[in-house]
Amino acid sequence: MITGMRSYLAAADVDVISHIAKASLVLSSDQRHLTDGQFDVERMMDTLKDAVEQALDDGYQGLWATGDMTWEFGPNRDFSKLVEYEWRLEEFIRQNPSLGGVCLYHTDTVPCEVMRQGCAAHEWLFINETLSRINPDYMPRHLLADQAARKTELESV
Repeated sequence: MITGMRSYLAAADVDVISHIAKASLVLSSDQRHLTDGQFDVERMMDTLKDAVEQALDDGYQGLWATGDMTWEFGPNRDFSKLVEYEWRLEEFIRQNPSLGGVCLYHTDTVPCEVMRQGCAAHEWLFINETLSRINPDYMPRHLLADQAARKTELESV
């Protein structure tokens, strides 16, 4: 993944070596956000908070981050915390305008239902380098919670 990203950036005429040397570009496959191989929402949020603070302390205007959701959720591919994470991330970005980024969902590695749930937390979808759009399936957190509660009520009938 790191090699691929490095190659892609170089092909886009980014001086990868120079940016890495001055720490304005960090490519990492670190998975400290996992606890015993399981995705830890709180640890991931703390990692992002620390990274934003570090970027600002280093004199940058902000931090732009991206993560492949298959990779982020660890080797067990346990996506049970995905919706909670995506909502927490969306709220964090709104509260911290110096953070921007893209959650990557590859259709060949993430189950369709998981991708649908994760994407519903975001107002915008970036399809590729030239196409982005308003997410027609976006659902504010309070509406999603109401929908989940109704579903639970129906299942108990």
